[in-house]
Amino acid sequence: MRRSVLLFAVLLLAACSPLGKYRNLDEVRVWEKDIAQFEIADKSTQYPSNAIMFAGSSSIRLWSSLEKDMYPYHIIQRGYGGAKLSDFSVYAGRIFDPHQCSAIVLFIANDITGSAQDKSPQEVAGLFSTVIRTIRKRHRETPVFWIEVTPTPLRWKVWPEIQKANSLISHECSKHKNTYFIDTDKGFLKSNGRPEEDLFRSDSLHLSAKGYNIWNEIIKKEISKIIPVPAK
Repeated sequence: MRRSVLLFAVLLLAACSPLGKYRNLDEVRVWEKDIAQFEIADKSTQYPSNAIMFAGSSSIRLWSSLEKDMYPYHIIQRGYGGAKLSDFSVYAGRIFDPHQCSAIVLFIANDITGSAQDKSPQEVAGLFSTVIRTIRKRHRETPVFWIEVTPTPLRWKVWPEIQKANSLISHECSKHKNTYFIDTDKGFLKSNGRPEEDLFRSDSLHLSAKGYNIWNEIIKKEISKIIPVPAK
């Protein structure tokens, strides 16, 4: 009897979890193969214990010059497809738990895109908090940086909603120790307040080489304020 009650309590807690409504969605499960590939890499590659992990959506995955750009910091790169906070929050433990890191840098930009399935800014900020809680179970004192979602030409119509989510996440960062918000929007906006087109690829969404140069300059500067630059 006691065993049945305990099992029921466990199942009830799982159902009430903030991630309960996301875990079995097809749009979350579709990334299982990508996460499994990360786990294979974790077993086959030895990373320095002072590496900085960059994790998140395709802008992290496509940052082909990341290791060179961030030198002399050591890097672990864990970006996948069209990651959303709703799937990233489900997989966060599997991504971060195997590693020791001197810092964690996050960029996830696909929860508000202008589609009917968009999340509210409040839901986005809530999922961010869930990711932070997951990280803190294993990395209690590790500095965590959130890169502001970039203003892009493709998603300009929903930039006001993205700005609200950015603002809420910035506020969340201010409430947590060793958690930092990296402002990047001014580096991507023209004098008329709209995105600079040549900072993006032909899809008007992903960064061009010039865009990555600007991103790198801003991000590396903010990291260096918290994590001393290693000797070369």
